Amino acid sequence: MPKPIPTQSASAAIDARISALNDWRGATLARVRALIHQADPAIQEEWKWAKPTSPGVPVWSHNGIVCTGETYKSAVKLTFARGAALPDPAGLFNASLQGNVRRAIDIHLGDALHEAAFLALIRAAVALNLQRRSSRRPAAPAGPAL
Repeated sequence: MPKPIPTQSASAAIDARISALNDWRGATLARVRALIHQADPAIQEEWKWAKPTSPGVPVWSHNGIVCTGETYKSAVKLTFARGAALPDPAGLFNASLQGNVRRAIDIHLGDALHEAAFLALIRAAVALNLQRRSSRRPAAPAGPAL
């Protein structure tokens, strides 16, 4: 299994993807990227799943994958790894709704993203990852009885 590109190179790869798109998809990807960093300044950028038939995918992680940012001809798709477990009171999720784990937001030309709700969704995804990680830690051994 190929290893992810190191963070610095991943950021450069995302920059290159945004520049190469040179249309509304690049601007949209750049905007959601900025919002993701605004929501969680500690988020890590990764570039995963590169293979001969695909250049790879931008990934934002904090103690696990928060979301990916794929671009298609007619949409920018933000897939949340554990989206089904996230509250979405604004109804941002509009794709991949049938699965038990993931949820996605498809943004099309002319769509407006509810930025406050998106920031809340990113923060909730990070909190869920942090909660999952802390619940997996083994309990500390009990000290001697007093």
